Amino acid sequence: MKLLYGTTNQAKYNLMKDILEELAIDLISLKDLDIVLPTIDESGNDPLENAKIKATAYYQAIGMPVFSCDSGLYIEGMDDSRQPGVHIRRVGGKVLNDEEMISYYGDLALQAGGEVTARYRNAIALVLVEGTCRTYDGEDIESTKFLITSEAHKKRVSGFPLDSLSKDLRSGKYYLDIRSERAGSDSSMAAGFQRFFQAAFRDLPMLIV
Repeated sequence: MKLLYGTTNQAKYNLMKDILEELAIDLISLKDLDIVLPTIDESGNDPLENAKIKATAYYQAIGMPVFSCDSGLYIEGMDDSRQPGVHIRRVGGKVLNDEEMISYYGDLALQAGGEVTARYRNAIALVLVEGTCRTYDGEDIESTKFLITSEAHKKRVSGFPLDSLSKDLRSGKYYLDIRSERAGSDSSMAAGFQRFFQAAFRDLPMLIV
């Protein structure tokens, strides 16, 4: 089945392509389409709202099966009013670039003593046919807990700037030094996304009738 991933972030596309490799999905990205993309107002208060906004807008504009994901960053011990949440890149009304994000979150960890424990909460919205939108934000697609440290790794991953600050909670090693791993990515989360799509495809005949 040909399925569009509604994202312009190539790193996120590559990650999801790896996750869905075992399923019979021909995953394409927005960059594969020769069209003018709509402007998406990601005004939701949580990842699920934003995922639904994006998936619905892309389906209406493009007219093919599409899904979108959204993530929120949540730091242990931080007041709700100061949680990054879905506004990971937006601070004080400004959209941060990758290096500015590394600097901002590195300083935040430094103010907390050098490290903070965090987790990504993820959500997905899938539109297969007109008038339907299947959503999910269960714990099985959340990331594992990880550390954000004040000292940035020298390596950078375009599209995933916080990987340069992220460490495995158990080993204390930077994810960038652990082969085939990255912050917030693990096999249980991948399995959660796979189950979501498998259930959606089982229900597809009922949606079409």
